[in-house]
Amino acid sequence: MSKNNKVVVIGAGPGGYAAAFRAADLGNQVTLIEKDDSLGGVCLNRGCIPSKTLLHLSKVIDEAESLKKAGIEFSNPNIDMKKIQSWKNRVIKKLGGGIKLLAKNRNVNVIHGTANFINDKSIKVTGENEEIINFEKCIIATGSRPSTLPFIEIDHSNILDSTSVLSLDKIPKNMLVIGGGYIGLEMATVYSSLGTKVDVVEFLPRLLPGADLDLTEILHKSLKNKLNNILLNTKVTKVINKKSQVEVTMESEGEKIISKYEKVLVCIGRIPNTDKLSLENTGLDIDSKGFITVDEYRRTNINGIYAIGDVTGNPMLAHKATHEGKVAAEVCSKIPTTFEPQVIPAVIFTDPEIAWAGPTEEELKENNIAYEKAEFPWQASGKAISLGRTEGKTKIMFEPESKRVIAVGIIGYNASDLIGEAALAIEMGCYSEDIALTIHPHPTLTETFSNAAEVMEKTITDLYIP
Repeated sequence: MSKNNKVVVIGAGPGGYAAAFRAADLGNQVTLIEKDDSLGGVCLNRGCIPSKTLLHLSKVIDEAESLKKAGIEFSNPNIDMKKIQSWKNRVIKKLGGGIKLLAKNRNVNVIHGTANFINDKSIKVTGENEEIINFEKCIIATGSRPSTLPFIEIDHSNILDSTSVLSLDKIPKNMLVIGGGYIGLEMATVYSSLGTKVDVVEFLPRLLPGADLDLTEILHKSLKNKLNNILLNTKVTKVINKKSQVEVTMESEGEKIISKYEKVLVCIGRIPNTDKLSLENTGLDIDSKGFITVDEYRRTNINGIYAIGDVTGNPMLAHKATHEGKVAAEVCSKIPTTFEPQVIPAVIFTDPEIAWAGPTEEELKENNIAYEKAEFPWQASGKAISLGRTEGKTKIMFEPESKRVIAVGIIGYNASDLIGEAALAIEMGCYSEDIALTIHPHPTLTETFSNAAEVMEKTITDLYIP
């Protein structure tokens, strides 16, 4: 264990504070630099946590509405957006306070201000005061921010990005979401449940291009009943902010469409926060998109400087950053470790949710990787039927000879809570027999995972497969 190494971490998001805390636990003298007033980064303050807080409310509203079929009917909800925002902010504050306390308990020196490299051994921090910090090891964890189109100016009033859309104190009458990726669809889910007429426009011929088509088609069918309109193969060419409304011009198959919206949300991806760190003073290798190049130890090309999380490229996921942060902290402390996960699970918190671990089925086909597939439809799940949520399915891809699990895809109610078992199965090198012979509790949705393995083993009794 290295003692009293000076480790500086820039950025206090899920990756940054995990790196700082792990480094401190290993006996290092740690300084954590954060430009915002609170810790937790985008994920806690402007991303994962506030969006999932609002998605929870959306889910409850939709579930209450769905109970009409079962003979239970509620009056229309009275929605107070100011109270909702207050509740969301309390959740953020509580978690942020917890991170602050953890930093204090570990004697991590927290400095609030913007960081700029002077050279590869020192940083200038500008906050209430200006100070120079010398370091032996530095971990860059500055995350990412929303990108936009060159002809669209985000004013955070009528034209929103994924940050400002989380803070509306009034429910818009109508909204256009530009981008059919996971952030756009999650926010479309939230505001349509709250009563907004939501249109989604996507340049590509399908939603969620990173997920398997058989899963996204199920989601698309569900969203068609929920959203006002889904425009695929459609390009946004002009956006005019007229203060009282936003006029949007789109083109689809040679046809021009002009529509007016109270709010427009731009969700077309994210870019790394590497352009304002003065990295040119260090000699760090950066690719054409601004991502920092690292190896499996999270080392850059400059000795003593490491990078983790969104600044190192896709997938831009909080749980990936957290694990990378721990690896970087351990490597700084001369512990032999690498970031070599078998899989990084991905979740889309729409309704229904989509989750997968390992390569998608489409990636397996593109890379000519042989596989066999077993699926279990949720129409045969007792728990799904009792919930009235039979639209889902669980599929597992196996190696043809050994039947070892190589990938899993799930769509359905609470898929986010089911994918963890799949990730563990792949990391542990499980075979279809291992899963099929593991007794899962009944009635639960976790059974669908073992059911899919039973389909591969030809031991399934909940389906009839000649």
